[in-house]
Amino acid sequence: MSILSNKHIVLGVTGSIAAYKAADLASKLTQADAQVDVILTGAAEKFVTPLTFQSVTGRRAYTDGDLWGNEAHVLHVGLGHAADLLVIAPCTANTIARLAHGQADNLLAVTTLAMRSPLLIAPAMDGGMYEHPATQENIEILKKRGTTLIGPAEGHLASGLAGVGRMVETGEIMGHIRLLLGRHGLLAGKKIVVTAGGTQEPLDPVRVLTNRSSGKQGYAIAQAALDMGAQVTLITTPTALTPPIGARLVTVETAQQMLAAVLEETAESEALVMASAVADFRSKNIAKDKLKKVGGIPQVELEATEDILKTVADRKLATKRPRVLVGFAAESRDLLENAAHKLKSKGLDFIAANDISANDAGFAVETNRVTLLFADGREEALALMSKAEVAEVIMGWVSKLLE
Repeated sequence: MSILSNKHIVLGVTGSIAAYKAADLASKLTQADAQVDVILTGAAEKFVTPLTFQSVTGRRAYTDGDLWGNEAHVLHVGLGHAADLLVIAPCTANTIARLAHGQADNLLAVTTLAMRSPLLIAPAMDGGMYEHPATQENIEILKKRGTTLIGPAEGHLASGLAGVGRMVETGEIMGHIRLLLGRHGLLAGKKIVVTAGGTQEPLDPVRVLTNRSSGKQGYAIAQAALDMGAQVTLITTPTALTPPIGARLVTVETAQQMLAAVLEETAESEALVMASAVADFRSKNIAKDKLKKVGGIPQVELEATEDILKTVADRKLATKRPRVLVGFAAESRDLLENAAHKLKSKGLDFIAANDISANDAGFAVETNRVTLLFADGREEALALMSKAEVAEVIMGWVSKLLE
């Protein structure tokens, strides 16, 4: 997560049972190479200790006792001015009221007033506290000031009641943190379309002709584009993956559906990255009923599916949209030769070629080993790296080409 590398994040923790989730959030941020300074309110210390956060961040955690220490006159200013982002998770109704009305009676509140960076809060409270008019009015005040609110979610609450009040999970908060940190990136304001996953071509009402694509590389590319500030549309086939926070999701199944979605979404886009594995063939005649063994093995006649990249490339010549067109070549032999042919025949700006026969690259695994081939004849062979790292390289080149 290079978007988080060396970023200074202040994490405020308030008095909620959901404080235990904050320890996981602090750990995940630290693992992503962020510098995390934690401030616990007095109520938060009833649920978790400063030592918990010091253990996962490797940095000192602050409490209200530090407000009256030797650093009192500069501590909150130092924390507030140095931070790239202030996150308060969980944020109780009491703290929301404090922030809305500018109270400065604890270290977290006074640091918030001194803060010059964006504020993100994840509310957590029990019963009907969230829906109470006082809480809603305070939330509206914070929203008008530009505060980002995430949640709360609906579900089982600590009191045993069910309702709106649960703090959202760590992964969702991390996604919103990345959005805020990347909002002014190199692709800010630019619409990028990414496709992911393997298409599914029906043979009968039960069976489909598909491939082994997991969608991981495409989802990683969508996240990398978001990290650079882009407006991302992710056209995806059904997968078990969680979509990146901030991406607009368009779900399709067949190559024909993907073509329609791609043409619609790229009409005003800056770039298309086709990371999906589109089936080359489909059944010419889809059986109305489930195929049975009785009567022998059925004969399935295949026909070619739509050539999405070629169709978009032809339109690009006339409309100049999308400005950059990127494809993938997943090959089991003659990797560079086949990729070069695809690059030229489909009119791409560059193509990412990967050998799917390698055990540490291609479908399902977390790593990839690709070679980038460009329309001007350049080649760039990437070492084995995570799919997230590959995605960052690809979107870096998209950004350069758009310049």
